[in-house]
Amino acid sequence: MNAPRKRPEELRSHQWYGTEGLRSFSHRARTRQLGYLPEEHLGKPVIAILNTWSDINPCHAHLRDRAQAVKRGVWQAGGFPLEFPVATLSETFQKPTPMLYRNLLAMETEELLRSYPVDGAVLMGGCDKSTPALLMGAASVDLPAVFVPAGPMLPGHWRGEVLGSGTDMWKYWDDRRAGLIGDCEMAELESGLARSPGHCMTMGTASTLTAAAEALGVTVPGASSIPAVDSGHERMAARAGMRIVDLVHRGLRLSRLLTRDAFEDAVTTVLGLGGSTNAVIHLIAMAGRAGVRLTLDDFDRIARTVPVLANVRPGGRTHLMEDFHFAGGLPGFLSRIPDLLHLDRPTVCHDTYREQLAGARVHDDDVIRTRDHPVAAEGGVAVLRGNLCPDGAVIKHIAAEPRLLRHTGPAVVFDDYRTMQRTIDDPALGITADSVLVLRNAGPRGGPGMPEYGMLPIPGHLLKQGVRDMVRISDARMSGTSYGACVLHIAPESYVGGPLALVRTGDPVTLDVAARSLRLDVDDEELARRRAEWTPPPVRSRRGYGALYDQEITQADTGCDFEFLARPGEVPDPYAG
Repeated sequence: MNAPRKRPEELRSHQWYGTEGLRSFSHRARTRQLGYLPEEHLGKPVIAILNTWSDINPCHAHLRDRAQAVKRGVWQAGGFPLEFPVATLSETFQKPTPMLYRNLLAMETEELLRSYPVDGAVLMGGCDKSTPALLMGAASVDLPAVFVPAGPMLPGHWRGEVLGSGTDMWKYWDDRRAGLIGDCEMAELESGLARSPGHCMTMGTASTLTAAAEALGVTVPGASSIPAVDSGHERMAARAGMRIVDLVHRGLRLSRLLTRDAFEDAVTTVLGLGGSTNAVIHLIAMAGRAGVRLTLDDFDRIARTVPVLANVRPGGRTHLMEDFHFAGGLPGFLSRIPDLLHLDRPTVCHDTYREQLAGARVHDDDVIRTRDHPVAAEGGVAVLRGNLCPDGAVIKHIAAEPRLLRHTGPAVVFDDYRTMQRTIDDPALGITADSVLVLRNAGPRGGPGMPEYGMLPIPGHLLKQGVRDMVRISDARMSGTSYGACVLHIAPESYVGGPLALVRTGDPVTLDVAARSLRLDVDDEELARRRAEWTPPPVRSRRGYGALYDQEITQADTGCDFEFLARPGEVPDPYAG
């Protein structure tokens, strides 16, 4: 894999450092101001390390230290590393949702890499939106790049139980609302649920998307499941630093890796892992930046061909990401479905994926199932169509109670999330276990940012009766750690006049996952009358980033990218002289 060293004048950074003009003199002088000797950087690949560490992001709390390991690898391979702090997108704290700011980090990534003397990049992220944001921006500028996943946190523990972050939070919160546990138990759970740096250790959005990045071929093999605090994680970071220098010398840009075949393999991986529904939106957006048209139909087509083999919560019933890692990680998982993959494409570490998977093994058949004993016979996400979602919707059906996968019930409609929170336990609403809870105005524009509101809470009186799942539909997303019969990403969203805006309490709604159907059982004439009465909501943001977002955001079925960022076409490098 090692390539001949590029001559200094062949490096992109040469435009800044190597010419005879005043600007180049100034760039060298300012690098001396930083304390660097000429021989430390001149003629060497300049590697940007984009670090999403911050004090408010527990998923990335260790990335400041990991950046030092990346630098170590870059120096060892003969490059010159420079660390750049970029926006952190903390799923835990950022409101209304980090999804509102995914495209902002993508813009920052793209323009930072374009505007500085950079030959290649190491992208450090992992918490849900950071992975797609960094890769979207890097794909648009198309330099050599390696992704370093933050890694999952340690498993949680509480009173002899192993806890999965997110998934068990929802479970025990419902137990509290049902009166099964009290404040003392919840206080203990607060200290036992998340025990170390790193992202959620379930197969939530973070683990799903870092696995997708590994499947795309932009990480060191096995990187996506290494626990954040494992010493192997630091070694992986150092290896990534070494690899990026070689990629610069080889001229292996992201566009060589992010091909149609690579994205199909990433979809296969996500579906076979029983991964997060959020990956549907993010992979469509990432593919668009790479010039690949990926659609909901591709997800549904591939879902019918790939079994779910990862017995990892919440799609599986038992294990967590540390178990998955030591059972063989993603290489072991992919070794069980080689016939479903495109193995002759390159990765950042190997000439072909076939070579990368050579020797991969599974060490625990309960964690990573065999194909004759799958968690589910088909991929974990189904794409729905119908008069409620003409442009599509999704459901993670393997995380729902089977009895609800074909269900008709009367709608109970909430116009916004705050109203739902305030009234969901009101007996006057007459909610039964057969009701279909409907939340609207929670989509890309309506949220704004399409918050993770889709796992609507079950009314308290039903929880006390033992009800733990109901059909719930919305134009929102839900956490990848969530579960239940939740229909999500309804497109077009209600805020822009999609059919969800026309639903009224009492209307019968039919979900049929096997038929891939979601229907409002109201005749067309009545729906036309309601549409004529519908009025658009007022503009929410008249200035700032919110206004830009409102003007440019696309719908869920096309990835929720900004229209002006998703357009084809090249942006030239700046003149550095």
